[in-house]
Amino acid sequence: QVQLVESGGGLVQAGGSLRLSCAASGRMLSSYGMAWFRQAPGKEREFVASITWSGSLTYYTDSVKARSTISRDNAKNTVALQMKSLKPEDTAVYYCAAGPAGGPAPASIYPYWGQGTQVTVSS
Repeated sequence: QVQLVESGGGLVQAGGSLRLSCAASGRMLSSYGMAWFRQAPGKEREFVASITWSGSLTYYTDSVKARSTISRDNAKNTVALQMKSLKPEDTAVYYCAAGPAGGPAPASIYPYWGQGTQVTVSS
């Protein structure tokens, strides 16, 4: 079992930056691919970024690709998502997930989820 806890969300003005963190307990994250998803009100949960277990490969959805960096520190059992040039459409609850892959897979592939952290971008 893996327990995930996100942090770093908040209210930020458009154009600003945020660093989201995900801390794991239980099993070591080095066994898992990791991903960030987000869900805006009234919308389905969508893939944002992912990273393979070694950190050697990363994937991003097109809307954040030029503005985001996903990283992991297996020694500290953490994963982070750095986002800059934030836009109001980035407003959502952001979830950290752990799973067997690490590529841009659907949410159903990931068995372990955090509770989410709210990101609100004001215009």
